[in-house]
Amino acid sequence: MTLYLMHRQLRRPLALACLIALPVLACTDTLLNVTDPDIVQGANSASAATGLLNGAVLRLAQAVSGTQGPDALFMFGGLLTDEWRSGDTFIQRNTQDQRIWDPTNTFNAGPYRNLNRVRTQAALAVDGLRTYVPTGLADIARMFDFVAYTQVLMGEHYCNGVPLSGFSGTTVVFGDPLTNDSLFQLAIANADSALEIVRGSDSARVANFAKVIRGRALLDRGDTAGARTAVAGVPRSFRYDVTHSVNVNDNQMWALNASARRYTMGDLEGGNGLPYVTANDPRIPRRIGTSLKDDPIFDTAFPILVIRQGIWGRTSAVTIASGIEARLIVAEVALRDGDPTTWLSELNALRADTTLLPVPQDTSFRPVQGTKLAPLTDPGPSLNDSLRVDMLFRERGFWMFSTGHRLGDMRRLMRQYNRAVNTVYPTGAWFKGGNYGDAIQMSIPVEELNNPNFHGCLDRSP
Repeated sequence: MTLYLMHRQLRRPLALACLIALPVLACTDTLLNVTDPDIVQGANSASAATGLLNGAVLRLAQAVSGTQGPDALFMFGGLLTDEWRSGDTFIQRNTQDQRIWDPTNTFNAGPYRNLNRVRTQAALAVDGLRTYVPTGLADIARMFDFVAYTQVLMGEHYCNGVPLSGFSGTTVVFGDPLTNDSLFQLAIANADSALEIVRGSDSARVANFAKVIRGRALLDRGDTAGARTAVAGVPRSFRYDVTHSVNVNDNQMWALNASARRYTMGDLEGGNGLPYVTANDPRIPRRIGTSLKDDPIFDTAFPILVIRQGIWGRTSAVTIASGIEARLIVAEVALRDGDPTTWLSELNALRADTTLLPVPQDTSFRPVQGTKLAPLTDPGPSLNDSLRVDMLFRERGFWMFSTGHRLGDMRRLMRQYNRAVNTVYPTGAWFKGGNYGDAIQMSIPVEELNNPNFHGCLDRSP
């Protein structure tokens, strides 16, 4: 949804005051007029610029993994993939899980609005920091990273036709619909802006964040050579996290799944889904409910045990860009360049590094801490290297579970690897009745029709 925010005037009737005779005071409705600004103003001081930066940091955490009802992007988008299933009674989550295309789904607006809030506030922070804190180059670069990151997420999650609206002063400037590829190009440009100026104590982390964003966007565009160059030098141990706390926002992978049971983990969903549960993989520690009496999904009309993830607790940070992703990009480029030796070496180097594995939340989750990943063996060449591609995207799915990568990967499998939709997405009978629909990406919410330049998705191509 466009940040369709208007100034309003709150008028208060003075009927009571008019009962009192005040010879010097006329009874009008102007005395108690209060301006209620709905638009975040640009910074007018160093502290205001810093406030915009801090607000963008909070909004990013809320957007990806810190809000529910409407849900954060990583979980609601994950319903459309094979990562999560709806354990809930809410129709909005059920239709998303069933891959039903519905721009009027009221839960669509939240993730879309939250991403736009991050993007616009980070852009305002860039202007404010440049004016009032010009020496804080790492912070300015970080805000460019935020803008770039949200543009990548929009390009991967939504149909073609996303308009990027903004502000001129306090006036809303409505954006024109953009293709996914145009969003990726903008993300690359903003990551470049970050890399051109990054300096200061936080420079390495901010620069590596920009490199991974840039590599991701180039990979989305099919520019494999550019993607490999972009992530050069990113250490395997690098991670950029968003944080959570009980005072601000719970980690929703814990809240909606492990606590409330409104989401349950997917496993081989719809025939094409990855075996996130049955693989018993240490990258995704999980716990299956013990009995239907004690551990059903929230929607008890369907007697199914809840499956809880054990990667994140209530206040756990969530990694949104990492050195793992950088090495997976290098591996994919090697495979596409006809170098399976490097491809397999990169995958196995990650699997051999036990420091990259999550620590299960407690000993009730399986596999237990200390479980190691065995090295992969090359399945060998096949038609279009399909078996190697399957292995690559399986590794991506397990390493980056529920961090906003899977939907973009599924779309790339169709767009860049010529896979048919019924070989990529969950298909057939849906577990609560009926069949899966045909959605392969998230729809731009109907609220965006407030933008006079927007008339619906340009198309629904992968």
